[in-house]
Amino acid sequence: MSIKLSAANLSRLPGNVGRPAYDPARLKAGILHFGVGNFHRAHQAVYLDDLFNQGRDHDWAIVGAGIFAGEKAGRDRLAAQDWLTTVVEQDSGHVSARVTAPMVDFLTPGDGAAIVARLADPAIRIVSLTITEGGYFIDPASHRFNPAHPDIVADAAAPDRPKTVFGMIVAGLKRRRGEGIAPFTVMSCDNIPHNGRVTSDAVVGLARLGDPGLADWIAGNVAFPNGMVDRITPATTDRERRRLLDEFGIDDAWPVFCEPFRQWVLEDRFPAGRPALEEAGVTFVDDVSPFELMKIRILNGGHATIAYPAGLMDIHFVHEAMEDPLVCAFLTKVETEEIIPTVPPVPGVVLAEYHDLIQRRFANPRIGDTIRRLCLDGSNRQPKFIVPAIADRLKAGQGVAGLALASALWCRYCAGTTDSGAAIEANDPSWDRLQASARTAKEDPGVWLAMDDIYGAVGRSPVFAAAFSAALAILWRDGTASTLRRYLAGP
Repeated sequence: MSIKLSAANLSRLPGNVGRPAYDPARLKAGILHFGVGNFHRAHQAVYLDDLFNQGRDHDWAIVGAGIFAGEKAGRDRLAAQDWLTTVVEQDSGHVSARVTAPMVDFLTPGDGAAIVARLADPAIRIVSLTITEGGYFIDPASHRFNPAHPDIVADAAAPDRPKTVFGMIVAGLKRRRGEGIAPFTVMSCDNIPHNGRVTSDAVVGLARLGDPGLADWIAGNVAFPNGMVDRITPATTDRERRRLLDEFGIDDAWPVFCEPFRQWVLEDRFPAGRPALEEAGVTFVDDVSPFELMKIRILNGGHATIAYPAGLMDIHFVHEAMEDPLVCAFLTKVETEEIIPTVPPVPGVVLAEYHDLIQRRFANPRIGDTIRRLCLDGSNRQPKFIVPAIADRLKAGQGVAGLALASALWCRYCAGTTDSGAAIEANDPSWDRLQASARTAKEDPGVWLAMDDIYGAVGRSPVFAAAFSAALAILWRDGTASTLRRYLAGP
C-alpha cells in the first residue's frame, strides 16, 4: 500500500518517516529562492526545516522561482503535493526518510512580472540562488562578469521585461528603492569561488549597463555574503522513486536522495535580518574563503579528477569508480601530491582528515551518483576546480603531472568515445566546440590548450603544455587503464 505525498496525508505517513513538527499552513515567506532543484531541497530547505521543527523563525519560509521553461515540470510536481519533498539520507549503514515543508509557494518559472512583484514584497528579506556554476555569466578567462553576454545585453536594453535571474533581481531592487523598502540580501548557494562577490558583480554589473545610479545604490546597500555549501545530491530518476515507494511506501513525484553529510559555512552579513540558522548547524564566519577553497579544490577538484578516467572506462556510478583500484589510487595521488598542497590552512580543520572524509563520501554505495553527472559541464567546472590549482603549482615551480593527466583525460573524454568505443553523448553546453578541439588535439595538443577562455595563462605555459601533451599521447596510444598504471608507478 502506498501513500500519495500531500499535506492531507502527512498524518498517515509510516511511523519510520519523519514529518514536520510545525504546521506548514502557518508559515510566512521570507526567502525567495531561484533554482528549486535537488541540491536546494536537500540543503538549504533541510536546514530551514530543522529550524522550523524547533518552533523558530516561521516567517522565513521559501518561495520558489525560476526562469526556464524546463523548471515548470518540477514546479508542477511539487504543486501537486503541496510543495512537500521527501528527503532520503543514506550510506552503507544508514537509511532514513523525512518529509520537509519549508516551501510555501513556487512562482511560475519565467513569469518575470510575478517574480519581480514578489521580490518587491517587504516580507522577502533574502533572495537565494542555486543556478549552477554556469549561470553567472562569468568570462572563464578573466573569471569576471561578462557584460557582453547576449542575455545580459538584452536585459539591459529592456530592464522592465527581464529574462535572467540577475535582471529580475535588479528590477526587484529598483522597485524597492523607488518605494522606500529596504533591500533584501542576495545569497548564492552555488559552488563558485567567492560566490557572493561573483553574484554582486553580476547584479551591479547588469544595473550599471542601464542605470549607473541604481548600480551605485545596490553596491552601497545590498549585502552579498559568501558561502560554502556541501552535500552530494544526485539527480532523481525512476530508480529513486521506486526505492522510496518500495522501502517507505511513499508516492513522491520528485523525492531527493542524498548522503547524510551536509555542511554550510556562511559569512554573517544580513542587514535585512536572517533566520537563526546557527541553531540548525550552519557555521557563521567572518571570512568563508579558507573553507570555500578547501571544498572547491579537494571535493569538487576530486570529483573532476575521477570523472573522466571513470567515464572513459565505462564506469557508471561514482562508488564503482572508487571501487576501481586504479581510479581510487589516481585520486589519492593527485589529491595528496598536487591539490592539497595548494590549500592554505583552514581554521579547525585537518586537511588530511578532510580528504579521508571526502574519499568515504565518494565511496558511499547507496547514493547512486553517476559519473556522467560529474563529467557534465567541464567547460564551466574545469576553470574553477582544476585550472587554478595548476596555476598555483606552476607559479610555485612545482610539478603538475597528475593535474595535467586529469586535464588530458577531460580532453580525451570530449573526443566522444570511451576506450571501448562506446559513444559519449553530448555532456556540455559547449560540446560541439569541445569535441572538435579534442579530436584535433589528438595530433595537435596545442589546439586544446589554446582555448584561452578555459585555460588562460596556464594553457600558454611550456611546462604544462609538455606534461599535457605527453599524457594525451599516452592516453590515445595505450588507453586509460594503462596510462593510470604508468602514472601511479612514478617516473
